[in-house]
Amino acid sequence: MKKLTIRQMRTALTQLDEIVAHEGEIVITRRGSPVARVLPVHRRGPMPSHADLRASMPRLNVGSEVLVRLERDSR
Repeated sequence: MKKLTIRQMRTALTQLDEIVAHEGEIVITRRGSPVARVLPVHRRGPMPSHADLRASMPRLNVGSEVLVRLERDSR
């Protein structure tokens, strides 16, 4: 984590991406108290395929029509 004053941040604005890549986090201060935090953006992993999602779900031993009928009969 690197601390920069507002003045230092303004002068280093063109290198801000390099500083964030190297330091990981920047805290911007005004008169010694923090006013902002700059963090790198983390990319999300790839979305799982629908086939993987379906394979991970448990299989039902009965059809949906049986489950609906049981639900209706219990009312």
